Amino acid sequence: MFHFTDEQRMIQEMVGRLAKERITPFVEEADRAGHSLPQVVKILAENDLLKLGLPENYGGIGADYTTIALVVEELAKVDASTAMTLFVTQSLIQILKEAGSEEQKERFFNQMSSGDKINAFSLTEPNHGSESASIQTKAVLNGDHYIINGTKIFVTNGPIADLILLFVRTGEGERQKGLSALVVEKGTPGFSVGKHEDKMGLRGSDISELIFEDALVPRENLLGQPGDGWKILISGGADMRSYGPGAMATGLACGAMDYAVSYAQQRVQFGRPLANLQAVRFMIADMCIQVEAARALLYRTTALMDAGDSDMSLRSRLVSATKCFASDVAMRVTTDAVQILGGYGVMKDYPVERMMRDAKMIQIFDGSNQIQRVIVARSLLST
Repeated sequence: MFHFTDEQRMIQEMVGRLAKERITPFVEEADRAGHSLPQVVKILAENDLLKLGLPENYGGIGADYTTIALVVEELAKVDASTAMTLFVTQSLIQILKEAGSEEQKERFFNQMSSGDKINAFSLTEPNHGSESASIQTKAVLNGDHYIINGTKIFVTNGPIADLILLFVRTGEGERQKGLSALVVEKGTPGFSVGKHEDKMGLRGSDISELIFEDALVPRENLLGQPGDGWKILISGGADMRSYGPGAMATGLACGAMDYAVSYAQQRVQFGRPLANLQAVRFMIADMCIQVEAARALLYRTTALMDAGDSDMSLRSRLVSATKCFASDVAMRVTTDAVQILGGYGVMKDYPVERMMRDAKMIQIFDGSNQIQRVIVARSLLST
């Protein structure tokens, strides 16, 4: 059982109202355009949501994992793409809080304190997706700078990011032993944005290729020590699956369910509302059961993370279970929502068509659901 504080409930209510009143008018336009809209980013900035996780002395509220998940869920009820932009921005803040030095926190948090900065997380490469330990982008130390060469793909917020968490190979050993994490700043010499991806879902969120050609990144932008990248990836990088795609999927499923319920109550067939037909009532009941189960797992997981539980095997298992279960629920619920709307459900004039496309994306990004099942099984069977 989870309980939200008065402050969390106030934030939840505020973000829900903001999403419905101010973000909804831009959702269809962003979906058609296939990229984020400056107007939406501005709304997030004006309401201090982009710096949500920053410590209070940098202008944030030091939001914990549960609070971030609440915000992501509320945004995703209206638009999963906007939720995606926000959660990836928060992920760098959370990772810096855990892995950054005091000097790095001061330097980067001061930049973010303006409230208009967008962050990105860059891991995947053309030949290495789920097999993260095999990435090939190289960073070679030369004096006070790392020289970086390589290409990253599928980088959320890539074209609009001010700060990017970049995973590279610095050569301390084979596979995961040689990985490190660097913060790359916009305007870095030798760094450029490549192809913008035209994707099926989450079209209002930017995803692009990033190209590094002898890019020069200051040595002091390295998080931790050389070779600490894998540790950072499987802790903070994994945690984001709960307050990110887990919360996105839960909110998306809830938004689709609410729309289907409203439609079924208003749509009349055979002389009575669709909601009076037992077949439809059972579909709606199953939607509700699944959404509540996903929400319970989500906040069970974030509560454990906020408590700083030292059982990392349990934490890893719950994070992966949350991402996997919630996104599978979102896929089922949005598919049923389309079915309830019938012919209108597959029309772009109605939001459930977009929601179904978004749900499929969440099953794949940030580690496919098949990979999440591997992680859960490995956690249980590694005795």
